[in-house]
Amino acid sequence: MQAELIDIRNHLQQHSPFAELPESVLDDVAGSIEIAYFRAGSQILELGQKNTDLHYIRSGAVEVYRRSGELYNRAGEGEIFGQFGLLMGKKVRFPATALEDTLVYLIPYPMFQHLFDTQEVFADFVEVEDNSRLRSAVSRSQQGNELMTSRVSRLISREPVMAPATVRLQEAARIMTEQRVSALPLIEGSGENVGDLVGIITDRDLRTRAVADALPSETPIADIMSRELITIRADAFIFEAMLMMLHNNVHHLPVVENGKTRGVIALSDILKYESQSSLYVVSNIHRQQDVKGLKAVSKDVRASFIRMVNEDANSHMIGSAMAGIGRSFTQRLLELGEEKLGPPPVPYCFLALGSMARDEQLIVTDQDNAMVLDDSFDPEQHDEYFLALATFVSDGLAECGYTYCTGDIMATNKKWRQPLSVWKDYFIDWIDNPKAEALLNSNIFFDLDGVYGEMALADALKELIATRAPDSQRFLSLLARNALNRTPPLGFFRKFVLEESGQQRHTFNLKRRGTAPVSDLIRVHALACGSRRQNSFGRLTDIAKTRILPDDGANNLRDAMEFIAIVRIRHQALAMEDGREPDNNVRPEDLSPFERSHLKEAFQVVSQAQKFLRYRYNAPIPK
Repeated sequence: MQAELIDIRNHLQQHSPFAELPESVLDDVAGSIEIAYFRAGSQILELGQKNTDLHYIRSGAVEVYRRSGELYNRAGEGEIFGQFGLLMGKKVRFPATALEDTLVYLIPYPMFQHLFDTQEVFADFVEVEDNSRLRSAVSRSQQGNELMTSRVSRLISREPVMAPATVRLQEAARIMTEQRVSALPLIEGSGENVGDLVGIITDRDLRTRAVADALPSETPIADIMSRELITIRADAFIFEAMLMMLHNNVHHLPVVENGKTRGVIALSDILKYESQSSLYVVSNIHRQQDVKGLKAVSKDVRASFIRMVNEDANSHMIGSAMAGIGRSFTQRLLELGEEKLGPPPVPYCFLALGSMARDEQLIVTDQDNAMVLDDSFDPEQHDEYFLALATFVSDGLAECGYTYCTGDIMATNKKWRQPLSVWKDYFIDWIDNPKAEALLNSNIFFDLDGVYGEMALADALKELIATRAPDSQRFLSLLARNALNRTPPLGFFRKFVLEESGQQRHTFNLKRRGTAPVSDLIRVHALACGSRRQNSFGRLTDIAKTRILPDDGANNLRDAMEFIAIVRIRHQALAMEDGREPDNNVRPEDLSPFERSHLKEAFQVVSQAQKFLRYRYNAPIPK
């Protein structure tokens, strides 16, 4: 092959969809190409004219317009245009102009048609819009993950074993033994008068609440059953059951369908599908008796993360699993702290903030936490205890790999260890008087979740935020402006914008310039619609039920966030597999052509969403 054709083929091979084609096919494409040169400002394609070539940009930049004259896309090196006209009668649907001096490879229609007919990956790429292509890429990245496609009902292999809540302790134990079940759902009534599910008893409950306390065999089972039930739908995915177990630290979930109990799934049922062992890590955490033991378990967290990545789990699953592990470390440290210091003098709730609260935590993370204390709290009498407890937990988390927060957003800081009434005053002031510090605090503290203690204290704050924020347009406008401070690393010509100096030179940060801008703008919309959810994907579900976003806006954002997050996750996993410390800084040359192409599309979605955010909330442009 001539050197010129080799150069053409090698360039095509760096960009989608050609990067996914066999080399022999690329050789044929390279041999069919003609080359055209267009000066800056010249018209390349005019609306309605006949077009017989697919245009591939070797160098330069092109602006593509809609029929109305509105800018549709700005394309750069390695991108194609003109495909929609070839698919629709060879007439130009989107006119194009050279933005700068541009060199174009022209792929003739017969070769275009041949590729379309014989190469599925090429056909999929050229016949869909950018957002649909991104959605396809997200779907492709999750193929083969059984946790993502299998339903909870698949784990149920027998009729439910249940008992009336009126049975005695010995009878409940007999039923469980004879039926060989490790958990027994308890219901109102019996026979034809079966009522609602009111409780559950497990093997562990029998050991810790009955045998350990030597309770009489005639003790009503209702005295020791768990009443605060966590259930899951039969049509939920297995990965949702796994996340629910991780989040709530439970080993059994009653399964319901159409208001009736279908059975109970156990930790062991999940584990045969859960190849990443995150549930094992959580279970092991709660068996540790001191900080030294917890530190030893923390070494398994990275292995769990890598396994999940290699099994093609999605970002929501991985983020939730990592957050569940982080919560478990925190919960066990609080239990150990109470054993050491004695019971708390007043009720309290320990809060997770930021990525842990949103179920979006990854490997590279620090501590963000706080304490909400009951209003009976007296600083002189009680704060010595809570400071000691917060210090014990914070130091323990640091031992387990969760570094101290450089901004001191931790319960060890007296400002973030306050009674509920003070927290309510904080939140009301931040919403009603949205100054710079208040907006910064809102971005941190409005992603909150109770981890341990009296969860009603955390719920009260969530309720306050959800009811007050939607009515403050000034607050939402200024919060939207703050959300525009971090922009995607995509330049004018759809080229990646890289750091120009320092240790991270020639890289872009996938957290600061990728997932963070998405979660920031989603938070604004979620506050505007009164969503009580914390997870960004959950918030998008609530947002989609309103008219806040344009049609399909929520789905496009969901796809963009998923793709950016999963590239970030895989980058961290590869670093650890190579023996390097994981970070968020990516070099474009380390990405595959597939990742580079679809990251640009994802960043474009985020840029468009930020423009809409400014319009929707009349947000001033950040200085």
